[in-house]
Amino acid sequence: MILVEKNITREQLKPLTQNFFSEMVKGVIDIQKGVLALDAELHSDLEKMLLENGSDQSDLWGINLYPYKDGDDFVEFESLINIRPWQGNRSRLIEDETLQAKIRLVLKDRII
Repeated sequence: MILVEKNITREQLKPLTQNFFSEMVKGVIDIQKGVLALDAELHSDLEKMLLENGSDQSDLWGINLYPYKDGDDFVEFESLINIRPWQGNRSRLIEDETLQAKIRLVLKDRII
């Protein structure tokens, strides 16, 4: 597992796809702190890592990154940890477009 507090390149992401999945890297993003945990078999493992580093549960969202794809296909907003009825998200998919936009902004800052 990797904690990204500064930057990572797409080229650095590409080899991570071979660790668990052939085209994808799982990630959990802290939308308040702007940090990203990457590279685990389960989003919950990445979530635990961020919680142990002081993140708030309500700020953590699971995503999947596809470093060999561009545009909207680069990020997928789907994870079991995203099921949060108390925050208005009732499915694995992050439904709120404003939240998706916040995540894209953090990714734009962290992945160069």
